Amino acid sequence: MTKLALFSIVLLLLISTLSQAGPAESMQQLTERIAAGFKTAKPTQWGENVPGVRTRLATSDKVLALTLDACGSPKGKGVDQKLIDFLAQQQIPATLFINARWIDANPELFKQLANNPLFEIANHGMWHKPASVNGRSIYGIAGTKDASELVQEIELNARKIEGLTGKRPRFYRSGTAYYDEFAVQVSQALGHDVIGFSVLGDAGASYSAAQVKTALLTSKPGDIIIAHMNHPEAGTGAGIIAAMPELKKRGFKFVKLSDYPMK
Repeated sequence: MTKLALFSIVLLLLISTLSQAGPAESMQQLTERIAAGFKTAKPTQWGENVPGVRTRLATSDKVLALTLDACGSPKGKGVDQKLIDFLAQQQIPATLFINARWIDANPELFKQLANNPLFEIANHGMWHKPASVNGRSIYGIAGTKDASELVQEIELNARKIEGLTGKRPRFYRSGTAYYDEFAVQVSQALGHDVIGFSVLGDAGASYSAAQVKTALLTSKPGDIIIAHMNHPEAGTGAGIIAAMPELKKRGFKFVKLSDYPMK
């Protein structure tokens, strides 16, 4: 039996066990149980598109999924209120990947967003770390040091979101959107689909408004767009707002991730 086949079997057992464990399982119990299956894991892949990361909607319909990250770093706890208001006024759905620290900095707004049927809340981690089982880093940011820390990175924020909204998040995107192949399996064992992207909307909120508009206008049916909602000083909001009339003219409709299967 190959190592990949063995880990696939372990993953299925973990998912099965998780579904039986129920909400009473403590964080310590969960962490120990999931991490036990990855003690000998030796990742060979590292990136945004490792196996298991969902990057597109599985459809030829002229639909796009706008996903907005709220990272919660010391300089990333802001709110692009103009963008949020625009989406609400224009009835444009979006999936919001929210970090625990951003929730703590914006508790009332988080509740409003969670209660708005236009938006669905997704998991952007507890500390916004790259998803690794051996501490690999990217962009100078250290990843989770092992499977135990990765479980906590994902699950603590999942439980936080569920406690505030009554609904457990289904989707997870790591800080930086980087993963190794086993980190994806840990995420899946915790009941999360791992979401990447096919359109880089704002490059970590570093694009100008013109660059954001240009990026969005490259969209094709089924694309998942990544951008940010926590940097009002950036060009993201203005670029998205500027791109919308042309995208609508081309016949595109926006949907939430949960509206379509993904690939």
